[in-house]
Amino acid sequence: MQENILNAFAEQAKTMYSPMSKFNSLFVENMEKMTEFQLNAIKSYADLSLEQMKKASEIKDADTMRTFSASQAEVASSLNKKIMDDAKAMSDMAMDFKSQVETLMEEARTSAAATTTTATKPAGKTKAA
Repeated sequence: MQENILNAFAEQAKTMYSPMSKFNSLFVENMEKMTEFQLNAIKSYADLSLEQMKKASEIKDADTMRTFSASQAEVASSLNKKIMDDAKAMSDMAMDFKSQVETLMEEARTSAAATTTTATKPAGKTKAA
């Protein structure tokens, strides 16, 4: 009897801590992806900025100024597109994470309900002698 209670308690503890462990792993994996994405985005923005500064430093006369100014609309357009693409990618990553967490929570709820049902089943009746 006491062994059954201890086994049920151990099973419930395993059921309780397993989703937390899965959530922690999922969270760390998501943070790694988002951090890598953000670092790559920052690098691309920095490269673009440095490229524009180099082009600006090469302005020597009115013609190069006119060429540089004309190219700025195209640069601004491509930067705007990159920002929008990056925002969509971040949003997609966040939605994927949300979906995975919801799935994990549903699994945990189902598992906890099954464990609770198993643990609360009445023990088999013993015959009185």
